[in-house]
This record gives sequence, C-alpha cells and structure tokens, in this order.
Amino acid sequence: MTTGQDAAAGVGRLVVVGIGLIGGSLALGLKAASGCREVIGVARRPQTCEQAVALGVVDRAVTDIADVLPELEPGDVIFVAVPTLTVEAVFAQLKDRVPAGVTITDGASVKGSVIAAARNIWGEVPAFLVPGHPIAGSEKSGVTAARDDLYIAHRIILTPLESTGGEHVARIQKMWEAVGAEVLSMPVDEHDEVLAATSHLPHVIAFGLVDTLAHDAENENIFRYAAGGFRDFTRIASSDPVMWRDIMLANRDAILKSIDLYTSNLASLRSAIASGDSEQLMGVFTRAKAARDHFTKMLAKKAYTETMEAKEVTFVAQPGGAVNGDLRVPGDKSMSHRSIMLGSLAEGVTEVEGFLEGEDALATLQSFRDMGVVIEGPVDGRVTIHGVGMHGLQAPPGPLYVGNSGTSMRLLAGLLAGQKFDTVLTGDESLSKRPMNRVANPLREMGAVVETGEDGRPPLKIKGGHTLKAIDYTLPMASAQVKSCVLLAGLYADGETSTTEPAPTRDHTERMLTGFGYEVLRDGPRASLKGGGKLTAGHIDVPADISSATFFMVAASIAPGSDVLLQHVGINPTRDGAINILRAMGADITLENPREVGGEPVADIRVRYAPLKGIKIPEDQVPLAIDEFPAIFVAASCAEGETVLTGAEELRVKESDRIQAMADGLEILGVDARPTPDGIVIQGKGSEGAVFGGGEVDSLGDHRIAMSFAVAALRAGADIRIKHCANVATSFPNFAELAKGAGMNLRVVSQG
Repeated sequence: MTTGQDAAAGVGRLVVVGIGLIGGSLALGLKAASGCREVIGVARRPQTCEQAVALGVVDRAVTDIADVLPELEPGDVIFVAVPTLTVEAVFAQLKDRVPAGVTITDGASVKGSVIAAARNIWGEVPAFLVPGHPIAGSEKSGVTAARDDLYIAHRIILTPLESTGGEHVARIQKMWEAVGAEVLSMPVDEHDEVLAATSHLPHVIAFGLVDTLAHDAENENIFRYAAGGFRDFTRIASSDPVMWRDIMLANRDAILKSIDLYTSNLASLRSAIASGDSEQLMGVFTRAKAARDHFTKMLAKKAYTETMEAKEVTFVAQPGGAVNGDLRVPGDKSMSHRSIMLGSLAEGVTEVEGFLEGEDALATLQSFRDMGVVIEGPVDGRVTIHGVGMHGLQAPPGPLYVGNSGTSMRLLAGLLAGQKFDTVLTGDESLSKRPMNRVANPLREMGAVVETGEDGRPPLKIKGGHTLKAIDYTLPMASAQVKSCVLLAGLYADGETSTTEPAPTRDHTERMLTGFGYEVLRDGPRASLKGGGKLTAGHIDVPADISSATFFMVAASIAPGSDVLLQHVGINPTRDGAINILRAMGADITLENPREVGGEPVADIRVRYAPLKGIKIPEDQVPLAIDEFPAIFVAASCAEGETVLTGAEELRVKESDRIQAMADGLEILGVDARPTPDGIVIQGKGSEGAVFGGGEVDSLGDHRIAMSFAVAALRAGADIRIKHCANVATSFPNFAELAKGAGMNLRVVSQG
C-alpha cells in the first residue's frame, strides 16, 4: 500500500464536491493517511458544510466551488462525488475555470454518462479528467455516514481514455492507494456492462423484491420473520434512491440487457420448479454455487484453492528426521482430469471417488461446469457428474481459464475441436509460456481450426463447427498429453484415428475410455478408435497418485530409520518408472496387496531405507517417470557414485525447465549436478552424513521442484528455504501436513 507520505507528493489539496458517504469517506481516509495538504468540501446546503467541518470530515467548506477554484494549484485534485446525472452540472461550473495542473476525477457508477457529460461541456474529454468508480458503499448515506476505512481492501476502477494525461492518472491512482484501495483499470464500455450485471441488476432485483413484498397484506410478518439471507440480500434496497434512479437512467441499455437475460433464466427456473425437473434445478444451483465460490478468482486469474491465494509461500525445511507410518497421498491427477472429461461426455450419472481436489483438477472441473455440465462436489474426494452425452456441451459464457494446468489445456483442445461452438482456452502466466503447437498441429491435420498466441503459446482459440477427419498420427516425441488430445478429438472424427508413440507413455485415457464402454484398440505403441460412438456412465475409484507417492518413496529411501507404507497407489505399467529406477539404484521397495480397481492396477507400496548407488537411467524408463525426475534427482544426490540421465528433453518444457531448475538448486546446496541438453549428470555424495548444505533455492513456482527440495532436507546439514511454493496446491494440497505427520521437519511461511 502506498503510504500517506508518498501520496502527499502527488495530491496537494483535495476538493470534494458532494460531501456524502463517498466523498466524505475519501476525505477522512486521505486526512488519516496524511495524504494531502488540505481538504475542502463543497455542498449546496450551508448546514451540510457546517456539519462536515464540525465532524472533521473537511478542513473547510463552501457552497459554491467558484469560491475556491482561484486558489487551486498544480497537484490539487477535484473529486466530483454527486449523483450520476448531476455530474454534467458540476462540469459546467468548472468549465474554463480549472487552473492548469489540477486533476478532476469522479465517483459516478456509470462512466459512459460521465464521458458524455464531459464532451457536452468541453467538446472533448479533457486530459485532466480521470473517470473513476469506487466499488464501496453502505446502506447509509450523507456526511454522517463517512468513514476513514471505507476504501481499505476495496477496488477502485479507473476508466481513462487515450487522451487522459498520464500524470493525472498516476496522481489519482496514488490518491486511492493512500486510503488503502486496490486500483484497477478498465475500458469505459466494459465497466458499464460489468457493473450493470454485478451491481446494477442486483439493486434492481432488491428494490423490486422489497417493493413487491411491501404491497403484501402480510408484509409485516414477512419482514418480521425474514431469515438472515433475505435481510442480507435486501440490505442494498436501503441505498440512496436518488443515486440509483440516476444510475438506472444513465446506464439504461446495459441494465436492460442484464434484466432481459435474468428474466429469461428466471423463466427457465420457474419452469423447472413447476415441472419438478430435479436435474435442471440441481444444475442451476450447483453452477451458481461454483460460480459464487470462484467468480472473483476466475476474473482475477487467481487460484481455485485457498492455499494458493497467498501471494508468496515459502517452505522452510529443517535438516534430519525420518519418515514412517501408513500414508495415503492424494488421488491421481491424470485420472482425476479424465474422470471429469469423460464423465461429462457420458450418458448417465458418473460417481467418482478419490478425486484430487488440487488446483489443476479443479480447473478442469470448472471448465465443464462452464460448459453446462451439472457436477456435484467435490466433497472429501467424491464427485457426481451428470453427463450430457457426446454432443451435449454448451458454449461457455467466456474463455475457459485453466490456471497452471497444461493437462487441462491440451486435453480440452482435443475435445473442443469437435464441438459446434467456439472456445478460448487461457491460463496463468506460467502456462502462457508453454508450447501448444504440439497439440494444435495434429488437430489442424484433422481439420480443426486452432489459433495460438505468439510462438505457438496460449491462449488457444478453437473454432467450432468444423468436420474432423481421422488421421494416423505418429508422435514426434513421447507425450501422453499429445496422444490423449488426438484420441479425444478422434471421438468426433469420421473414421478411425490412431496414434503411434516412440516410447510408452501413460495410458489412462485408453483405459478410462474402455471403462466408459468406448472401444479402444491397442497394439504395442499404436492406439486407435473410431469416431461416432458413445460413453456410458459408471463408477470411478481414483487411486493415489504415484507421482505424489514418489516424494515419500525417495524420502524413505534416503533417510535412515525410515519405513513407510503408501496405500492404494496406482501402479499403471506406463507410470511405474520411478519404482523401477529407484529399485535399480538399490531402493528397498515392495508391492503389497496388488489388485485391479476400475481397470487400473493398484497396490500398497512399502519402502524402507537402503543405501543407494548411482546408475545410468535406462532411456526406456524415461517416459514412465517423466514427472518424477525432480525427486529422483534428490535420490541420485544421496547415492554412491554417478547418476546419468539422457533422453529427457521433455523435462525442459514442463511447468519450468526442470533440468536447469534442479541443477541450479542442487549446486546451491553443494551437489555436483551438470545439466545437459536432454538430461543431467549428478555426482552422488553417498549414504552417510549430510549430503546437502543449507541455503535458499527457487522452485520457480513448480510444485514438483518445491516438494523435491523439501525431501532433500532429510539429508541436509542446515535449513533449506524453498521459494515460490504456492503451486504445490496444483497436485498435492496437503503435502506439508502429510510430510510433517510422517516425520519431516517442514514449516510453511505464507505472506499476502
């Protein structure tokens, strides 16, 4: 937050025209922050002026702004805080009287009308006018309602034009930051449309509802026995009627558009209630709940999970310890993604257990809710999906935001290529740097129209309504995401679509399609299916994620005295590379109670400490352990001798360049780790004593790197501080809790 001293450099005097809640609260807040030299109030009634001075809201007050204009100087600010339709009259008083260097801003709720008023008075929008809208208020109004804390942690939207002077925008931004507000910027038209839907329409409904009930003969009892929800919602009907009359007239077109949309949806809801349509009601209510829970986060491109809401999360891993006990790590992320996707396209209701409630999988779930699928949960890993069939998805209301999830974006691209509607897939800053032509190119070969951003990166724009043709696609590199994307697009293609991979990759898509009753033929590296079939709903029990289990397999393998049992872990033969590699290094790993659940092999994995030795990792194991290598690098550091990895260039285009990021971190901690174009060479330091020194490493926001360095502390000589760990929530939301319970000395420091 900008301090008052900083703000004082940008704001001299503040002149408040309209000393009510909005203007008076800015005056009090700025005075409290020592953010200006003097506050002058302007009000029509002398009594209001006297009251404002007596309450300390302003330093002095006048009834005619002309009385103070001659004394204003560069750096002073005039804040017009009057009802929307009164703004033009104030502008008329200011015309040709505003001294050079003075900035004018306003607090009106409709920016289009402010721009029109400025043009009517000045013939153009002057450079010194910065239109703004504080998103704060109260059911109380008038100067007595003013508060110095009204704007703390509230948003202020500025809508400057190209002609607005940069120094004036900077001055107003600094002024609002001085009173604790978060300042955003939006185009004028977008502001008025958004506010019509999110502020003006709710006020229409609240005023209308209270007015309707006030005419009821039993209205006294209605209001007497109204529950808290009714009181909370209708509170806004106590707002200033004059202000809201002006807003409705000033923003008429946008508000009418919102009312019409709401009226249409309300009619559909009425019809569902009248006909007893339980599924439609559940759809409306679950979508509404999800939207309410995530709306602000999606618009701001923030996280779906509270864990990631902190601006910064640091792990402080203290040296020593061992890991012991029976552990159940979260559900498999790959299967969680696919359960939502295929369950949504199936006919009937799919019940999912063991769903990973992490950031990435939640992004997939929300995307299908945005496309009209009714999804209940998740609650304790249980999700109920009301499938809409292969052709039942609906156009989303806007871009589908998938956060940091490359799996979501690449697999969704395949499914969306076969839809009748256009879609845009966006992600966070990290995902927006990752390559997407690897899926866009084969989709284009199938006849899809896919546009990418610069250098083949997100966003992905997929045009609907194009007929897809089957292809026989040979993958240039082993990638389960690319393979799955092509096969999922093949569901909508004419003919038989096939993929051939250069090395085995995870086959969850093929297995789960089969589980949903869709025939997939597999012949060695080739998988094929015919388009035009259907999926049948069923039950899915998602096993624990072997990628998450690997952190504890490595932890037990390197820390003397360790003995853990990892329960119900998926041991799909396309995912068991970490087990094979660690065993080759000498790890004591046994599989207990092997079984099959929903077509997926599962077992309990027991790991006891054992001295490790360095190896040359077989290249045929690389695709089977591609996500587990950061943790394996930690094991290699604790092994006797050299470990060499080749054929793993895919690691350079994950959430980070995992080869370079791990090499840099290991070097900081005193391990000889030399990166190569397609791998790494690590000189292990043996099974005795401290392997890692203390220090600070940067995970680069990559969840697997963060957790790997936390495991390294078991064999460290001093604390390891790991920066940028918030993204651990993408795959392992309870990692820190489970790690501490098992015996690791891990502390989480959150800021923000």
